[in-house]
Amino acid sequence: MKQTSIKKMLALFLIAAVMLAAFTACAEKAPDTAQTQQPASDAAVPADDKAAETSTATPEEPVTINFWHHYSAQSAENETLMNVLIPKFEEENPGYKVNAVSHEWADLHDKILVSASSNTLPDVARLDIAWVPEFQKMNILVPLDQQMGDFNDVAGQLLPSAMSTAVVKGSYYALALNTNTKILFYNADALADAGIEVPKTMDEMFAAIHALSGTNANGQQVWGLNEPALAGWNVLPYIWSNGGNITDDACTTATGYVNSPETAAAVQKLVDLYANGEFTGFNSGDIPMTDGFGTGRYMMLLEGPWKTAELAGAYPDFNYGTSEVPAGSAGSISVLGGEDIAMFNTANKEGAWKFMKFMTSEYAQEEMAKCGQIPVNMTALDSQTVKDASFAPFLEAITTAKARPTVASWSEIDNALTVAMTDMIVNGADVQQTLDQLAVTIDGLLAE
Repeated sequence: MKQTSIKKMLALFLIAAVMLAAFTACAEKAPDTAQTQQPASDAAVPADDKAAETSTATPEEPVTINFWHHYSAQSAENETLMNVLIPKFEEENPGYKVNAVSHEWADLHDKILVSASSNTLPDVARLDIAWVPEFQKMNILVPLDQQMGDFNDVAGQLLPSAMSTAVVKGSYYALALNTNTKILFYNADALADAGIEVPKTMDEMFAAIHALSGTNANGQQVWGLNEPALAGWNVLPYIWSNGGNITDDACTTATGYVNSPETAAAVQKLVDLYANGEFTGFNSGDIPMTDGFGTGRYMMLLEGPWKTAELAGAYPDFNYGTSEVPAGSAGSISVLGGEDIAMFNTANKEGAWKFMKFMTSEYAQEEMAKCGQIPVNMTALDSQTVKDASFAPFLEAITTAKARPTVASWSEIDNALTVAMTDMIVNGADVQQTLDQLAVTIDGLLAE
């Protein structure tokens, strides 16, 4: 009887011990499950939940971050991404793997449109700055300043002018990733032979264009200024520097801006240059920009950092110089280009945000600078790598350059602007009347 009682007591003790162990294991496992759980929708996350999204917890199982981009598959940028940056990110974040997929520029845009309708978007993508407002209108991008608790700290490390490309209707839907702009390229020998100083103001530039235009020793026509098109990318530096604009700062109206006296005066200058045979490049059959400049047929042009490499390859002995866009009444204001990095609302937000922060970090930005990408991280911009880069002449200009209006209808607005500029410059249409009509057209596009 005594032995039976002892056996019963031992059995009860073992059962209790097993139950206690099971309860403890469950209690220890619960927090990890909560840390890796993803939001069920793209609804705005309450402020109290922001900390969860920017948690430094590491998932138990590796999470794959899908990153789509348009670095050319054979480029130095893609080589650096695949062999330097991604391995470094995965080393620093052992709970994550990055699946990077290269697309052609136009293909990437279309792929995102298709994937949005089939709910197969990546976590993160490198976007042309013009795509950000378009995709925001489709409600597929995460408003970073609303959902990432440390957004202000991260954004505060990036160039403000470049970050302006990520703002749509008052919220940030991306981080700036790399930037570019246009500066003045001039024929150094031609200016020296004519005794002309490098123009610092728009008035000096227009005077130099007039003086350098005409015919060369071989009887060939020479033009003082070249632009390969008449779109916003081409004409906005002249308009902005002269105090004109396309829309108000909020991008809600064009009337009073695109048809303002300042805009009209800037456009009239270009009209006069063309009428005098001093401005060309945008008509069918015109000499391509690099060839025209390198052979001395075009004296001056506004162009981006890629032109340096093009000239080195095609015309290595050509003597040219660079300078900031000459200043008008509003200063020296060029046009901003580049790419942003954005998160889609179906993403693993914690992992996507970690990767976005890494790609805009000083380390990643300086590595990409070695490939010719102009950084947006302000610490990287101060590095010796950047100061010694071929794009160094552009560094001052990117601080004052402006982004084209960040609206979903920019493509349509740009097309309307190009048609109007062509009508005024090439066909001789009345400047003020054409700009007045353009204002009505743009107002309608902004209202859509």
